[in-house]
Amino acid sequence: MSIYAVGDVQGCFDALRRLLDLCAFDPARDTVWFTGDLVNRGPQSLETLRFVKSLGPAAVTVLGNHDLYLLMVAEGRFPKRGKDDTLQDVLDAPDAPILLEWLRARSLCHVQGGYCLVHAGLLPQWTVSRARALAAEVEAELQGPRYRLFFGELWGSKPAGWSDDLRGVDRLRVIVNAMTRMRFCTRKGKMDFVAKGKLEDAPGDCLPWFAVPGRKSADHVLVAGHWSALGLQMTPNLLALDSGYLWGGQLTAVRLEDRRVFQIDCAPGEGLPAS
Repeated sequence: MSIYAVGDVQGCFDALRRLLDLCAFDPARDTVWFTGDLVNRGPQSLETLRFVKSLGPAAVTVLGNHDLYLLMVAEGRFPKRGKDDTLQDVLDAPDAPILLEWLRARSLCHVQGGYCLVHAGLLPQWTVSRARALAAEVEAELQGPRYRLFFGELWGSKPAGWSDDLRGVDRLRVIVNAMTRMRFCTRKGKMDFVAKGKLEDAPGDCLPWFAVPGRKSADHVLVAGHWSALGLQMTPNLLALDSGYLWGGQLTAVRLEDRRVFQIDCAPGEGLPAS
């Protein structure tokens, strides 16, 4: 049995199938971990959701910012941005309620053995066990009776840092933002939500979240996506797997047992213009 971790798919279903074929993935034997952002911008968000859901326990996926955006739009709690969105097929599908309920039940982070799967990252003051407990607070809201109201409160960039004194929606918003939107933060964990570029583009006194000295989650291997400009990064305690397929890069999988890398190049005509 192998575990394959796959970077952001973003609706590129054909590429995902080619990648899993390259891995010789067998759902009867293997497991595939997805770093979130199953949907949006690519051409086949609906097919991607249907396929990943059909894998049952052979697939583990965490929520990304695009996944949450889909859920908020579907519930009428956030306006569609238009431009590069490719979510209408999901919204119009006859099985949309089933797919969206399934997506809403995904975790914010998944911990197994010495690994932690999360879309964006963890704030430097969080241990993995603390992060998992904080994720459970958000998951209880997403899966609870007031989830539609929660979607109306969820989006926003303030507060930008963690405090144990945070309560209510401010507390939950920081957890969501760290786990689904963060790239750069200060040594004290204040997040920057503007910079999306390469490491050398770090703003002010910020660092990449995974490079903050004394990061308390460094005793686990963090498996993440979200940051396409970063590209594939592999260190002893980090597997950053968003290698920018949609921007002309690759869709990447790593087999956890031996860190073997599998990649599919962006298909002609499927990539988006570089931003």
